[in-house]
Amino acid sequence: MQMINSKTFGLMASGLLFGFGAVGMQGCDDLAEQCGLTCPSKGIVEGNASISGVASIDAFFGAVVDYKAAADSVNSGIRVQLDAIAIGVGLEPGATGAEIKAGIQAKLDANISGSLTVNAQPAKCQASVEVAASAAAECDVEVDPGSIEVKCEGSCTIDASAQADCSAMGNLRCTGTAPNLECSGTCTGECNLEVAASCEGTCRGACDAECSVVDSSGNCAGQCMGNCQGSCELNAGGSCSGKCEGSCEYTPPGAECEANAEAKCTAAAEANVECKGGCEGDVRPPEVKAECKATVEAKAEASVECTPPSIDIAWQWKAGVDADAQAEFKAWINTFKGQLGGLLAATAKAEILVAGAGNLSAAANAAVKGGIEEIKASGDLKAKIGAGCALEQLSSVVSVLGGVGTSLQGSLSASVEITAMAGG
Repeated sequence: MQMINSKTFGLMASGLLFGFGAVGMQGCDDLAEQCGLTCPSKGIVEGNASISGVASIDAFFGAVVDYKAAADSVNSGIRVQLDAIAIGVGLEPGATGAEIKAGIQAKLDANISGSLTVNAQPAKCQASVEVAASAAAECDVEVDPGSIEVKCEGSCTIDASAQADCSAMGNLRCTGTAPNLECSGTCTGECNLEVAASCEGTCRGACDAECSVVDSSGNCAGQCMGNCQGSCELNAGGSCSGKCEGSCEYTPPGAECEANAEAKCTAAAEANVECKGGCEGDVRPPEVKAECKATVEAKAEASVECTPPSIDIAWQWKAGVDADAQAEFKAWINTFKGQLGGLLAATAKAEILVAGAGNLSAAANAAVKGGIEEIKASGDLKAKIGAGCALEQLSSVVSVLGGVGTSLQGSLSASVEITAMAGG
């Protein structure tokens, strides 16, 4: 992670303050306090972003505060999932990633032959377009809030009125019940196989080859190594050669999705469409002054919400594992799937925040210095005092964002111990 040297902050602060000259406070400290010409008693470390009274500077500090809050939340989320997994393998909450990994491995060694086969789509993460627009208006007071346009470089939900434009670009995708249940795209959920075919998920029925899990009736209830006839549970999504009775993501044959389907536009930044809510991808900030660009991007990243992916897990029983042990292991697997999904979602957001924290830290000088240039031209005494207060907070920016990076890297290290061994 790229961090800003604290010595640089000190030199910058000295030079800029010298440029202001004397601010007329010598010998009148009491009067300065009475007139509000002093720095706030609490800064960004305590969660206060209202430091300088300058919109662009305080918006930047607000982004730092938001980033720390988002990091604290995702660290807590990862710990909750790790503790739940730890308890499931007989460990105490607070166990390290290595200890949890060993506990899972012991459980696998006692019940299955080989390792788990895990099939999971990546967690879907969405940044709020509304948050980005609000951040732009807050930071750059010269921007007309009504003219702010935030673009999504990825995929986002759109209104029916925008579907034709998106379809014309070849970027319209629909998610819902497939027309006539025939899914030409990705089916998630149950696929009814009227004719024996390969199954990318859990086969429920007859398998003409080896099946990883067999139920009490002798039917396949796991991964079929040949063709499956019955139903195929595609919890992690896949192709369906039968009837997709779950959710299908497909390209519509016409210019619009079915009435009961959700419409999404991919590569939305290239189309003349307006997103509703979240953006799966990068949010492109509107045209704002240079010192606000990093602030808007950071606010959007801090707003990211990641959805746990659906997961399919298959395995081969170890010889000699009795019915009771199999039932107990299946129950553990069902719980573990949910915990692993939550861990993958939290990990995805942590990775976004780690990268963003470095970018936000690198932008600190420009964000604050840009606002100070406006203050120097204003001749306002209180504003100049605010500038000094802002400069004092730059070292805290390094401290806060450095702490964010360190804590997230620690959580990621523990998480990767688990997600890597499970194929995540």
